[in-house]
Amino acid sequence: MDAMKICGDLWTGLWIVWIIGLLWSKRTQERTDMRARIVYGLFTVAGFYLMFGGGLPEGWLHLRLYARAQWIDEFGVALTALGVAFAIWARVYLGSNWSGSVQLKVRHELIRGGPYRWVRHPIYTGLLVAIVGTGLVRGQVRGVLAFFVLLAGFWVKLGIEEQVMRKTFGEAYEEYARRTGALVPRVWN
Repeated sequence: MDAMKICGDLWTGLWIVWIIGLLWSKRTQERTDMRARIVYGLFTVAGFYLMFGGGLPEGWLHLRLYARAQWIDEFGVALTALGVAFAIWARVYLGSNWSGSVQLKVRHELIRGGPYRWVRHPIYTGLLVAIVGTGLVRGQVRGVLAFFVLLAGFWVKLGIEEQVMRKTFGEAYEEYARRTGALVPRVWN
């Protein structure tokens, strides 16, 4: 089993869903600042390049963290599949309210069902779970670094999203935020 190829195929499937989903997004009413988009965009590109880039210089980024084992590869593939599936479910559930950058759509709706009943940013949760799985399969320092770079980018982006949602939906969003975690489900209220 070539676990890294399977992970790559899962990520490719996710990107195909994302590209198709672009066709069904609502028109944009308001965009966030270009500087903010550049900041979280750079983190995102850097994180995925660390994980998948073939042109990384040899050295400490390629250092293996543990011996290769089939059970680790299987677990990593399963986590990647689970994370990709969760992100796709969230993307489909969000429907035409989705955008790649932080935007307010025309007739934007506050979505609180499906995966959004557990976390406010389930796409990021799914992507982070998937990157952990792929990182386990990769088994190198670069996978750990990729996770933290992506986490930093998503944290910046979700902070901006939270501001937009609070401004747009007011107390309804505040109440929703009190009941749900940002990336991890809240187990207590």
